[in-house]
Amino acid sequence: MNKKWQIYEVDEEKVEEVSKKYNVNKLLATILANRNIIKEEEIRLFLNPTRNDFHNPFLITDMEKAINRIVEAIEKQEKVTIYGDYDVDGITSITVLKSFLKDRGLEVCQYIPNRLHEGYGLNKNAIDKIHESGCNLMITVDCGISAIEEISYANSLGIETIVTDHHEPGNVLPNALAIIDNKRKDSKYPFRDLAGVGVVFKVIQALGMRLGIKEEEYLKYLDIVCIGTISDIVPLVDENRVIAKLGLLLIRQTKNIGLKSIIQSSGYSKIDSNSISFGIAPRINACGRMGKAEDALQLFLSKNVNEVFQLTNKLNEYNKLRQDTEKKIFENAIKQIEEEHLAENTTISVGGHNWHHGVIGIVSSKITEMYFKPSILLSFEEDGIGTGSGRSIPGFDLHEALSKCTNTIEKFGGHSMAIGITIKKEKFEDFKKEFEEIAKKANIEKIVPVINIDAKIDFSNINKDMVESLKELEPFGEGNKMPVFVFKNLKIDSIRALSEGKHLKLTLKEGNTVVNAIGFNMGQFVEEYRIGDKIDVVGVLEVNTFNGVDNLQINMKDIMRAI
Repeated sequence: MNKKWQIYEVDEEKVEEVSKKYNVNKLLATILANRNIIKEEEIRLFLNPTRNDFHNPFLITDMEKAINRIVEAIEKQEKVTIYGDYDVDGITSITVLKSFLKDRGLEVCQYIPNRLHEGYGLNKNAIDKIHESGCNLMITVDCGISAIEEISYANSLGIETIVTDHHEPGNVLPNALAIIDNKRKDSKYPFRDLAGVGVVFKVIQALGMRLGIKEEEYLKYLDIVCIGTISDIVPLVDENRVIAKLGLLLIRQTKNIGLKSIIQSSGYSKIDSNSISFGIAPRINACGRMGKAEDALQLFLSKNVNEVFQLTNKLNEYNKLRQDTEKKIFENAIKQIEEEHLAENTTISVGGHNWHHGVIGIVSSKITEMYFKPSILLSFEEDGIGTGSGRSIPGFDLHEALSKCTNTIEKFGGHSMAIGITIKKEKFEDFKKEFEEIAKKANIEKIVPVINIDAKIDFSNINKDMVESLKELEPFGEGNKMPVFVFKNLKIDSIRALSEGKHLKLTLKEGNTVVNAIGFNMGQFVEEYRIGDKIDVVGVLEVNTFNGVDNLQINMKDIMRAI
């Protein structure tokens, strides 16, 4: 698949000024300048944020109301229930709020809906159970902003609700006692992109300030807040960057034995945003996907070493089961795509019987990434109802497209890039045709994947120390991607495929300099290039350590013949 290489226009004067004025090397100065981080305070905040860089939580709309009510509940020892989501953001949100309130002497209950039977968000059956438990205050975390009917129902039962959420609200807000969501239209808070657990952190920060306790009493939870923030793929800028940067430092010396155990079991020796995204998050999410979210929560809450050991093993088992289930569905989906020649279409829509609802969205993401086409995956039950997920490509609003399929869809929800959907089996073929036609009219075949490149660099101008300095830009994630560079006119010195043809391994020469390059999932290029060919390479610079020896390496994203 052809990709468009888009290189930043480097302002050499600005780079030179940043490099000299703030004593950073030219490579690091280039990245900072490209990201328009050029003022002294901006650079300080980006590279070295401190606890003093958090905004005042009482600037958040309704925070005063929420804190007054929670303090009252603490003083009166009321029965309180935290209602949270089953993903990493939800689990970490419950962990932080429940633990903080316990330290204040208030034991609270929690309710996590079962993903497989209840789905996302509040539901009336759950509220009935909360009412029967004698609860008169419910605090939602990572959900609730769209629960208009459910919160009205809770009100009718005498349950007051404080909503803490980070999702986009609709035109009407729920009739809750307080709604803490920085995406509210009337919000004046300086940052709107906190994760759900970030919003919870602001609540405990405000509680700490109101109760006059030491900062350490809420800052000590930044390790858990960091896990939820990075895992929820929110932009790692502003307050999220402060959370992630300080949180990673705390994770390395965490006192949470559950977190320490899951880190050790993940097999990652280095604790960074990468190990959280690919080591920790999948294991916690696997619990929710397999309908066992309470086990992930208990892992973080437990003080018992033996229980933590057992729960860690459970999480690893759930993750293995999730991987096996995902692999089977993926293989079935690919078989359908090949048999029906769906890769020739503008869109890909496939379905199967009793595909696991907890992993179907991951498979849809993989198919969209593999073919660079919007995809819809459905699981059909015995009653002929298909429910599933869809993923899109940049430049095509999936939510808007599906809103035009009113005759074939039972219901759907989500946003431009990801949706959940329900379709009757007898209407599936009609839907596929309708969806395909809408996508064709949108000319999405003209959309080309773009690789944003920070700079063109020569190996003669870089060294190991310069590459190591790029770690100062961590943590990487949404809103702060790993720097990507282009290397021109390199000669292939050796070429081979790894892992049964899946990956590509090269050694490349520039003058007298030889460098290794690895291209994951790029094994197909082994048939297109030969030793001696001149190529241009786009990739990430990294230091690879093997047998105690450090070498520079390019982690390739794309290659093409040198012009």
